[in-house]
Amino acid sequence: MDPFLDLIRLLRPQAMLWSRIDAAGSWGLGFRKRDDLLFCWVEQGECLLTRPSVAPVHLHKDDFVVVRTSEPFALVTSLDIEPLDSETVVAATGSVSFALGTGTDSPVILRGGKLVFDSANELLLSGLLPSLIHVAADDTSSERVRSLLKMNETETRQPGHGSEFIVMRLMELLFVEILRNKAFQVAPQQTGLLAGLADPVTARALSAMHKDVAHHWTVASLARLCNVSRSTFATRFRAIVGTGPIEYLAHWRIALAKDELRRSTRSIGEIALAIGFQSSSAFSTAFTRAVGSSPKRFAARPR
Repeated sequence: MDPFLDLIRLLRPQAMLWSRIDAAGSWGLGFRKRDDLLFCWVEQGECLLTRPSVAPVHLHKDDFVVVRTSEPFALVTSLDIEPLDSETVVAATGSVSFALGTGTDSPVILRGGKLVFDSANELLLSGLLPSLIHVAADDTSSERVRSLLKMNETETRQPGHGSEFIVMRLMELLFVEILRNKAFQVAPQQTGLLAGLADPVTARALSAMHKDVAHHWTVASLARLCNVSRSTFATRFRAIVGTGPIEYLAHWRIALAKDELRRSTRSIGEIALAIGFQSSSAFSTAFTRAVGSSPKRFAARPR
């Protein structure tokens, strides 16, 4: 199996809260620390994106950003503007689409929303992306990203039946395409699955484990598969993926189990065998240790 596709299947990204902001003159809109993944596309005009202790980012027409709200951020016309709180504005207007600003000059149109993921495995997203992804209008590193944004622009300017559904699906495809773009995968400090897939040695091991998750993999067998020594493989895998290969496999098995328990009709014993456990009791012990809840209790939780 393709580990990247496996990841997307477990995350199940969906675009929500599609909104439009019409602004002009002097204005600012702040977003609280929520650890959400927000996206914004500048349909018209320009503005600044500001974050604490980081240089502001100048956004121009047709720029696209994905922001992890692990810290607050704001969209403003200038650095001396005190931004309004977005949640307060939404509560006051009763809508996620509204107008801002003190005048009519320098009109700006922003479209955006939030990417949400299957709650069972949302933690897989942790560390996957930098806190800010900025795809500039003149960025040619990903033609597919630009094509999806162009399709989005056409749909929003010329809406028809089902436009809201189409725009949301385009945003989901855009997120997947950004993950696939190597420009965002191989930052020197980044570890995790995407970094592992960009390295030829760890990619081979990851593909093997994902293809046969129930196999009794060892560090030695994976090293032989990758044609490197055991010590070299173990060191390289940990440095790039951020965890040891057997630890990674254990975490991935639990992630698959969580998904199966939420969505499958298979029994706990069948799930245990499918992901590499020889007995239900061994699986239950490992699952409870990792998740803090027994498989049966986890499956009964509301989604």
